[in-house]
Amino acid sequence: MDFKNGIDISIPYRTTSDATSAWYVDPIKIEPVRGDGFVGSVEEGGSVNFRDITLNPHGNGTHTECVGHIAPECFSVNQHLKQWMFQAELISITPEKREGDLVITKLQIISALKGKNCEAIVLRTLPNQPLKLHLNYSNTNPAYLDVEAAQWISDQGIEHLLLDLPSVDREVDGGALAAHKAFWNYPENPRMSATITELIFVPTEVEDGSYLLNLQVAPIENDASPSRPVLFKLD
Repeated sequence: MDFKNGIDISIPYRTTSDATSAWYVDPIKIEPVRGDGFVGSVEEGGSVNFRDITLNPHGNGTHTECVGHIAPECFSVNQHLKQWMFQAELISITPEKREGDLVITKLQIISALKGKNCEAIVLRTLPNQPLKLHLNYSNTNPAYLDVEAAQWISDQGIEHLLLDLPSVDREVDGGALAAHKAFWNYPENPRMSATITELIFVPTEVEDGSYLLNLQVAPIENDASPSRPVLFKLD
């Protein structure tokens, strides 16, 4: 395996107005620390660059979340993601139209996987455009996962789901979060090591198939954290 040619499928966190975003969050802020005659900016005369960063992992870029996203307890993805290399299948799906929504179904996922077993699914929606690197998903009712699809993934023991959407659930669902709950088997028997990674981008030239996935999160004790998933093609 050629580890020099990994395929980074993360979307960077940017300060610009055209940065990818969801859930009505503003772009991230990166500002030099100031105080007591100190400025954390070499450009402004400081000795070093020393900056504060303000961001929301769920809305500003690629992030990985654990069951703590929907649980009252403070479960941290940094504590529960303890393995970082997985056998993954990259699949591409055109969501089905359903009563004005775009929905990814159980049968579509089963068909795309073609009977292959895996630890992680990387789901690319079609059509696939570089515009995804700059979309503001707020108030657009993006495509989402049917609850039966999420339940099927859970029942197969697939631990990690990555997709190029802001959520596995409908943008406005009255707080049901049905696909999240089905995937994590919450609250009956929560799958504590299972993760969902949202807002990825898989370039069109990357072919569907089997990959080794390296999934790393920033070591922040929170339900979700910025992440960088990287794919390596399997021979």
